[in-house]
Amino acid sequence: MKTLRVLGSTLLLQMKQSFVRPMFRFCLIANPILNTILVYEMFRNSGQTDFAAYAILGAGLMGLWGCICFSSAGDLNRERYSGTLSQIFVAPAGFQTILWGKVLGNTLLSLGTLLFSWLTAKLLYGASFPIRSPGYLLLAFLAAVGCFLSVSVLAAWLLTLSRKTTLYMNVIEIPVILICGFVFPAEQLPRWAQILGMVLSPTWAVKLLRMAVAGVPDRAAFWRAFGTLAALTALYLVLIRLLYGEIQKQVRIRATLEVC
Repeated sequence: MKTLRVLGSTLLLQMKQSFVRPMFRFCLIANPILNTILVYEMFRNSGQTDFAAYAILGAGLMGLWGCICFSSAGDLNRERYSGTLSQIFVAPAGFQTILWGKVLGNTLLSLGTLLFSWLTAKLLYGASFPIRSPGYLLLAFLAAVGCFLSVSVLAAWLLTLSRKTTLYMNVIEIPVILICGFVFPAEQLPRWAQILGMVLSPTWAVKLLRMAVAGVPDRAAFWRAFGTLAALTALYLVLIRLLYGEIQKQVRIRATLEVC
């Protein structure tokens, strides 16, 4: 019960703190709007019949990933420069619980990028977003949320060891968008990039969402992708658990919780 209270209070506080930051509001509101316009114009003459749904989903996911990069990972850097990261790390509530609350708050707030992407396409282009398999879409959406949560916590946990958090969160944003097929099918990438994308869970989350929106004629293919995503998410959670003790030890050895 105490853990749930800490998780809930951290989640609400994190959502409030994130929304008051101008950079987060830009990623949450302006970024999906601009991405939707860009991707829609890129695909409108592609000959695809469902390009509007492709553009809306792709732009929304780009905004979602951008919010995660500049919030979940960046929060550690802000705590470090505020001089509070070391206090949170040794808090009786537990650093892992606080970290999960921060990431969960940011992820739930960041889901608004999908809404802004849809509203932009609807208001500017009159585009429709037909959902042919709503049940599968709900399942894919929940799996995608779990996927992004696990990726965010793993990245934030690893970046606890470094003082170069800002550099790393800027470096990982665009490569993940490209390799995981947020904007265009990952099958168009070189073979080495496709292999790399297969071990990243967002690739399978994107596949599931696109399949659910377009309709699921091949249920076996959907469940294979779902099983792969579930396995990767579980693997990330196991890695988080295994790294917990080692990272705690390294933090104490390296003393990287302060600015210098």
